[in-house]
Amino acid sequence: MTGEVAVLGVGMHPWGKWGRGFVEYGVTAARTALADAGIDWRDVGSIVGADTVRGGYPGYVAGATFAKALGWQGARVASVYAACASGAQALNTARAQILAGLADVVLVVGADAAPKGFFRPAGGDRPDDPDWLRFRVLGATNPTYFGLYARRRMALHGDTLEDFAQVKVKNAALGALNPHARYRKKVTAEEVAGSAVVADPLRLLDICATSDGGAAVVLSSMDFARRHGAAGPVRIRAVSTVTPSYPNTVLDLPDIATDSAAAVEPADGTFRASIARAAYEEAGIGPEDLSLAEVYDLSTALELQWYEDLGLCGEGEAAKLLREGATSLGGRIPVNVSGGLASFGEAVPAQAIAQVCELTWQLRGSAGDRQVAGARVGITANQGLFGHGSSVVAVR
Repeated sequence: MTGEVAVLGVGMHPWGKWGRGFVEYGVTAARTALADAGIDWRDVGSIVGADTVRGGYPGYVAGATFAKALGWQGARVASVYAACASGAQALNTARAQILAGLADVVLVVGADAAPKGFFRPAGGDRPDDPDWLRFRVLGATNPTYFGLYARRRMALHGDTLEDFAQVKVKNAALGALNPHARYRKKVTAEEVAGSAVVADPLRLLDICATSDGGAAVVLSSMDFARRHGAAGPVRIRAVSTVTPSYPNTVLDLPDIATDSAAAVEPADGTFRASIARAAYEEAGIGPEDLSLAEVYDLSTALELQWYEDLGLCGEGEAAKLLREGATSLGGRIPVNVSGGLASFGEAVPAQAIAQVCELTWQLRGSAGDRQVAGARVGITANQGLFGHGSSVVAVR
């Protein structure tokens, strides 16, 4: 176990399609988090920005961009890109700075102004970019990838279209309670089934949208938190940032081939399962200790896969867990009580930070109508391109 860091403040800019620049969303989230922490921007010793990148090309150096927008004050700066895991990687960078004694207080910010429609590659030829290859060589857009995962679960475990629809029904009902969510309307299973087929077997309402939005977290050393008068703050106990191990025998796009297992036995578990396992080991807990989880539900089928990858149930038992109501609010292990990406959509650099915002509100007991009773331990899980796996454990 490593040392803990305190979550002093969290803040978000609501998700949606606002037609403005990502800097505005990030600054709004940052100022909200600073106010929540009860500190001034000038008290921040370092700022870490989660970058936004389109189609393999760097977009903006987010750390310095937000530092300038908030007002130059000499803070250390770092910028992190790990696709959808960027926010968790940024939190890990901030935590490392605090534990190394480089800063007492670090502000982490991520924000995006996403393009309309599903993500697609930028122009030009980039044969050394696996993301470009899976788009252009395989035609495997994100919805195709999601559909393949859904078909795999149907073939291996007997999941049904009705199971997938119930994930959306659950998350939409919770998103309707979240003032930061883009979609705040309950849906029925019939509405999911009646929406357009995008990548068979998935319908439009099975797949998350792209969104604008921002999220920010203020982290500090435990000593600073005590001096600041923060009694019993939410703490980050673990952040895993693992890569796959050889051989990796489960196809996981954008990789378009697997390693051979002819000479070497496959690892005990998949890459996705190793993400949470590393966090559990660092935190000194297991899935049985969790009060809630926020997972990366790019599609309804992918949420079910995370149930198994987090160890909430055995392999092939995710749909059973859902049907029993265990992952609903009031169930044994509520999942995506924020409403998940189903209710927010993807604002790529912000979403892993937003997950930690939700854990913080839940562990403080301030989540309102979506509050998980007695929440003490929460975990996040997300996956970025090219082997970026990240999971955060927060405790109270």
